Amino acid sequence: MGTVTTKDGTSIFYKDWGPRDAQPIVFHHGWPLSADDWDNQMMFFLLHGYRVIAHDRRGHGRSTQTDTGNEMDTYAADVAALTDHLDLRNAIHVGHSTGGGEVAHYVARARAGRVAKAVLIGAVPPIMLKTAANPGGLPMEVFDGFRAALVANRAQFFRDVPTGPFYGFNRPGAKVSGGLIDNWWRQGMMGGAKAHYDCIKAFSETDFTEDLKAIQVPVLIMHGEDDQIVPIADSAQLAIKLVKKGTLKTYPGLPHGMASTHPDVINADLLAFFKA
Repeated sequence: MGTVTTKDGTSIFYKDWGPRDAQPIVFHHGWPLSADDWDNQMMFFLLHGYRVIAHDRRGHGRSTQTDTGNEMDTYAADVAALTDHLDLRNAIHVGHSTGGGEVAHYVARARAGRVAKAVLIGAVPPIMLKTAANPGGLPMEVFDGFRAALVANRAQFFRDVPTGPFYGFNRPGAKVSGGLIDNWWRQGMMGGAKAHYDCIKAFSETDFTEDLKAIQVPVLIMHGEDDQIVPIADSAQLAIKLVKKGTLKTYPGLPHGMASTHPDVINADLLAFFKA
């Protein structure tokens, strides 16, 4: 574990496990979580011989609780600072939700030789917000509601999200994991309220269309068909049409947080893509 300091003085926390000469996998977490959300995948791929890296986005987890720079251009620049610091080459970048947007934004700009493949899991691209050009998106009122709930009582809001739609625990017959709920809350409350507030705009209003078009490496897009946070019809099913070398894999009945609720399924498919 270590930190890298960016140009504006922000300290970015990261974990870096495994052989330094092994192919690196870089994991990008969702909002408002941290690198810890990837513990299962980090251990799985470490034990399969990979070098595994995950960072806390600025304002999240153990990184600096910044009140500025909480937008996609800076997030991607922070990733570039991390990959330069570790001199990562031929890396696979895996992003969930907001982290998927971060992956798209970074990979589209990465220097030659840095990235081998990319994976977007339950990811926000192309754009979440409903606009004239994206009529199937979610209305601004949804995201205004997120902001209002965060300001009013962040601790309760961060209990309601994982208890309900994030893991699909609000569905009849769902097998509810109190541990996943507690861990989601723990990760969220580690971060800064201002950064989390700003990040709502970043994940909902950033248009990743040109990023997706610019990516030259193979991309695996994985999405739960019962994703209540990032509806599949306005994300994965549009994104796959924009990438040059894309594969779409969807999962009937699985939720937004499927990498945590069904890690055996997701890890096996990730491994197959990595080895292909």
